[in-house]
Amino acid sequence: MTESTIITSLKPIVLTAGLLIGTAAHHVAMAQEVKADAKAGQYCTNIADAASDARFALQKQALADMEKEIEGRIKVLEAKRAEYEEWLRRRNEVLTKADETIVLIYSRMRPDAAALQLTNMDEEIAAAVIARLNPRVASAVLNEMEPARAAQLANVITDAPKRDKNTVRQN
Repeated sequence: MTESTIITSLKPIVLTAGLLIGTAAHHVAMAQEVKADAKAGQYCTNIADAASDARFALQKQALADMEKEIEGRIKVLEAKRAEYEEWLRRRNEVLTKADETIVLIYSRMRPDAAALQLTNMDEEIAAAVIARLNPRVASAVLNEMEPARAAQLANVITDAPKRDKNTVRQN
């Protein structure tokens, strides 16, 4: 027998042996994988309670943070409400300063004469009188006033903040 015939006859045996070795190695790997899966499952089972507790603690902290944020917002809203109540109280106070008889007197005056008198009057009282006048009469009186004073009284009526005389209007 020649060397090449021996090699040719051994090829099927070598291939079969290789397959058997490969199959055995695969079975060993599968057995190790099953053991690793069992260990992983056991690990997950062991830490499930701790993970649940940690998740609960995170949720509890998130709720506490949200509660603090909501309390802060409530405080801001309460402050705004108090500010608006104060504004309303001042507005009503100003309007009550304008007695009905004074309003009736100014409504029957000529607009130029009423404008001159209201220009020299305390701005809150003048604004209250103008606010209680008929809109047509009030516009005629404001039209007769110096524009700066008319604007000042309109700001008091609307309770707009006062601007500096040096402030330049920006568009």
